[in-house]
Amino acid sequence: MYLDHAATTPMRPEAVAAMEPFAFEVFGNSSGIHSVSRSAKNALEEARERAAAILGARPIEIVFTSGGTEADNLALKGSVFNPSPRRGVVTVATEHEAVLETADFLKRIGMPTAVVGVDSDGRAGPDRVAGAVTPETAVVSVMLVNNETGTVQPVGEIARAVKEADPEVLVHTDAVQGFNCLDIDVAELGVDLLALSGHKFGGPKGSGLLYVREGVDLEPVQHGGGQELGRRSGTHDVAGAVGLVAAMEVAAADRHRFRDEIGGMRDRFLELLKDRLHDTVPNTPAQGRSPHHLNLRFPGVSNQILLMRLDQSGVCASAGSACQSGAATVSHVLESMGLHPDEARECVRFTLGWTSTEEETELAAKTVVELVEELR
Repeated sequence: MYLDHAATTPMRPEAVAAMEPFAFEVFGNSSGIHSVSRSAKNALEEARERAAAILGARPIEIVFTSGGTEADNLALKGSVFNPSPRRGVVTVATEHEAVLETADFLKRIGMPTAVVGVDSDGRAGPDRVAGAVTPETAVVSVMLVNNETGTVQPVGEIARAVKEADPEVLVHTDAVQGFNCLDIDVAELGVDLLALSGHKFGGPKGSGLLYVREGVDLEPVQHGGGQELGRRSGTHDVAGAVGLVAAMEVAAADRHRFRDEIGGMRDRFLELLKDRLHDTVPNTPAQGRSPHHLNLRFPGVSNQILLMRLDQSGVCASAGSACQSGAATVSHVLESMGLHPDEARECVRFTLGWTSTEEETELAAKTVVELVEELR
């Protein structure tokens, strides 16, 4: 009973099939000039065109990366270290570690950094974010869907507010958790930079991309051969890019079903829990949320003990971000939303995905109820 899709999700068969030829048949280095390399190059550029079409972008605006973490790092560091004199970063307290740790690094080397707080739903208002912008700000970074709670940030409104405050400021969004459930068009969002990671919606691990609006000048984080128009050096993982885009296409086509069916399973899961565990406290907001996240607090129950017992019973869940190392880590997301550390240690994240079934989620809910009652 796998309820940890926010950490990673099974690959889509279409992605596996798309990648298969690149293991043996189309093995060339896409930076070469001979026929074997050209076959790989053609596949890479076709994938770039298809990715751009899905996002409402131009092919030249797609930079393939090793995943969301690299894309976030390139967005922030590239914006700060580019030729512009602006060096500041504005972000939000509930962001993924890839953004917060990058912002902290930039702060430690002297770059002005502001971290905007959130309300009890984990949401940062457009005015609050725009109000943190100063003449030094180079980039504002706001996650589209929170990886721990599923809170959807009003990124479009935030982008408009930031641009009204200062049109020169770049706006970046980590859309890793939102791609499988939200219709994403970069023009409608009004962002300059957008990060995706393939393994969150059925693509291969180690694949991702950064949308970079044409005209945005980024200093590369990786230097070398000058691939990706100099924005990201390194031999291309052609198979990864092809698998990423195949998963993007299937996930985009599956969004309507995903929102309806997976959202319904998530709601039924919560209903079954609350029927028996009346004091269960949702940290996922009632409105403005993804259809597949559910973060819950079980008062009086240690999440680490519960997760261990769930695992022994065949239920896979988590206490928060898969990138948080150490079992005793307290979620910075939940603390930012106002929970005491002791309360945060009673919280568990359940996340559904494209392979989830009603039978699986109902059996998982029954198992959670039995274990929480037993532990109490």
